[in-house]
Amino acid sequence: MGERTADGGNGPARALVDNVRRVIRGKDEQVVLAVVALLSGGHLLVEDVPGVGKTMLARSLALSIHGTYRRIQFTPDLLPSDVTGTVIYNQKTSDFEFKPGPIFANVILADEINRATPRTQSSLLEAMDEGQVTADGTTHTLPRPFFVIATQNPVEYHGTYPLPEGQLDRFCMSLTIGYPSAEVEREIVEAQLLEHPVNALGPVLEAGEIPVLQRRVREVTVHPDVLSYAVELVRLTREEEGFHLGSSPRGTIFLVRTAQARAFLEGRDFVTPDDVKALAVPVLAHRVIPAARSRALSEARALIQGVLERVPVPVL
Repeated sequence: MGERTADGGNGPARALVDNVRRVIRGKDEQVVLAVVALLSGGHLLVEDVPGVGKTMLARSLALSIHGTYRRIQFTPDLLPSDVTGTVIYNQKTSDFEFKPGPIFANVILADEINRATPRTQSSLLEAMDEGQVTADGTTHTLPRPFFVIATQNPVEYHGTYPLPEGQLDRFCMSLTIGYPSAEVEREIVEAQLLEHPVNALGPVLEAGEIPVLQRRVREVTVHPDVLSYAVELVRLTREEEGFHLGSSPRGTIFLVRTAQARAFLEGRDFVTPDDVKALAVPVLAHRVIPAARSRALSEARALIQGVLERVPVPVL
C-alpha cells in the first residue's frame, strides 16, 4: 500500500473544490462529488427541484477551470443538430462544412434533459461515451476536458421523456443538491444583495490541467481486495430480489474510478474500502431499477444502501 504524502499532488484539485464552494454554499459533499465525477472522466446527473443551484454548479466549475461553458435548454422541439451541430453549404467555397453545435465546450449544462425527445437525448450518447461527434460520416473530436452536467426535475412529469437505461448508464454518478439550511440560506441571500458571487469567481487552474489530473487519478493504487469488494457490490444488484435490473459493468468501472478520484482528492495514492462505500449510492442508484419498476431515485438509493449493509467490508 502507498503512503500518504503532504498533499498527494492534489493541490490543484483541492483548490478547485474550495473555489466552487465559494458559490455553492453549505453543500460541500455535493461539490466534492461533482469534482470527483470530473476527475474520473465521467459525467454528472443532478435530479432536483428548480432554484437549488444546479446551473451555478456547472457554471462555477467552468469558471474555476478557465474552460468554455455552454448551457443547452432541452425542450420538446430541440433537434439533435441543435446540440451537436450541422453540415451547411458554403456558397463562397462551393463546399459543405461542419458548423459545430453548443456541445463543443469543456463544460456542458444539459438543462432539463428529460424534456427533449428520445431522439435528441440520444445525440449525447456518442459525445458522452467517446468524446466525439459524427456528422455526415465525418468524426469531430470534442475539446478536453469534456464534462456534461445534466439536470432533471423529479417532481414535474408533464411533457417529459424519461431517460432510457442506456442514457442513464452514460452518467458517472447522480446526486441531489437539496435545500439549504436556514443559516446557509441567509448567507446566500446576503451574498447576492449586490451581485451574484459567481460573477467574481476566477479560475484556479487551466482546462488543460484537468486531463493531467485525470491521468494521475488512474494511477492511484487499487488493492485486489478493494476491487473484489466493488465487484461484489455491483454483482448483488443483479441477484437480489429487490432489483428488476442491476447495474452494468460500466457501473463497476466508474465505482472504482470515482474511488480513485476520492482517494486522490484526500491526498492518498491508494483506494480504501471506505472510498468505494462512500460512492456506491451516487454511482449505482441511477443504474438500477427496483423490483416495483419505480423510477424514483430515492427508492433505488435505499436498495443500494441495503446492499452496502450486507456485503462485508474487507480489512486491509
